[in-house]
Amino acid sequence: MARPIFTTSDLSRRSGDIIAEAMRQPVTITQRNKPRFVLLNVEDYERLKEYADHRQAYSLETMPDDVFEAMKQAVEDYANDPE
Repeated sequence: MARPIFTTSDLSRRSGDIIAEAMRQPVTITQRNKPRFVLLNVEDYERLKEYADHRQAYSLETMPDDVFEAMKQAVEDYANDPE
């Protein structure tokens, strides 16, 4: 089932209808014919946050010391593995 699509102008004129629809399912809001926003209810938002990928990427300069030490240990363990 396709997600309902409304324009930013629709949002100004029909906000009540759009909010009611967003309570049922996510709604796409377009601006100049391009998708710009998704309006969804808080339960769907919390569910998305719960399953979000919380991993972080670092450079050597920005890596916290504990992460660097864990990475260094993992490399050493791998290098010393006889297999």
